[in-house]
Amino acid sequence: MIYLNNAATTIQKPPEVARAVIEAMAGAGSSSRGASADDLAAARAVAGTRSRLARLIGFDHPERVAFTLNATMALNTAIFGLLRPGDHVITTDFEHNSVLRPLNELSRRGAIELDHLPADASGRLRMEELDGLFRPGTRAVVATHASNLTGAVTDAAALARAAHSHGALFILDASQSLGCLPVDMGAIGADVLCFTGHKALMGPQGTGGLVVSPQVELAPLVHGGTGVKSAEPFQPESYPEHLEAGTMNAQGLAGLSAALDYLLALGVERVAEHEEALRRRFLDGLRGLPAIVYGEHDGHPHTGVVALNLAGLDSSAVADRLAYEHGVATRAGLHCAPRMHAALGTLDRGAVRFSFGWYTTAADVDAALEALDAIAREVA
Repeated sequence: MIYLNNAATTIQKPPEVARAVIEAMAGAGSSSRGASADDLAAARAVAGTRSRLARLIGFDHPERVAFTLNATMALNTAIFGLLRPGDHVITTDFEHNSVLRPLNELSRRGAIELDHLPADASGRLRMEELDGLFRPGTRAVVATHASNLTGAVTDAAALARAAHSHGALFILDASQSLGCLPVDMGAIGADVLCFTGHKALMGPQGTGGLVVSPQVELAPLVHGGTGVKSAEPFQPESYPEHLEAGTMNAQGLAGLSAALDYLLALGVERVAEHEEALRRRFLDGLRGLPAIVYGEHDGHPHTGVVALNLAGLDSSAVADRLAYEHGVATRAGLHCAPRMHAALGTLDRGAVRFSFGWYTTAADVDAALEALDAIAREVA
């Protein structure tokens, strides 16, 4: 199988990741829940992962890196922990349901008022409309760093500047960027950055988290045991325990730590260059095919993602044929991004998403193009 669904999860990972998980399964105890050598090994693994993640994004407070199961839980922690009754929030049409649904739920409860920065039919955010959305009660702007559907990268720094100029906070969903684009939390101006471990970071599933600026306080989403300050009746105020209740996934985080070591040595810039070269090769190869490509703009930064449809064919039918007739794994449908599909006019048919990763090769791209050509010829 040629795997071109890396925007969902990476299957191919550095060999060190699996080795680290296996070693932790055999020898890591319970982080912060004991003083044996095995328990301390687990604690050191978790702490080391915090430090590596902070280093990757240029953040000087690793204790304020809090781990969760994934970006969805991290975003829920940030959104429910930051927003208060009566707040106004701005988000965008680029967003994944991990942002949209928590905000929609708070809006349905009447707890917040919500506006969306729209995307146009070509897949661009209408940044010129942003300032007009702010109100005196705007508490936060919540936005993705890159569309999971088209790969278009948002101007996150501009979103952060606008938020701060109006006295609001900026929450960044870095699920689609961290690991395949250089991300500097301070340079962007994010007050909270949410991430997942299993996509471009090339770590195990079940790992993710949020990074909270020292100037920001969140109410915890989950309350319970932390292994420290057990006499306190409430969740400790100190980080990271404030946002981490329950036993940590030491094995998964050991794998994520190994993945971060690999990326830090490799350089995320090399990953970005590799994916951009593959994306360009793929786009060049689509010329001459009856393909409708979404969200592509010359000079606009993208991740290694291309969304398209073949004229006259349902996106799910194309993805199924790619997988079962040609051995090419993609993803079809709405990609948990309904507002983006509505903007592009693809809400009814969806799109086929090709997403490249560090282990994708030029031969993989060429094979996918040959498969698309074969499918298109059969229905011409």
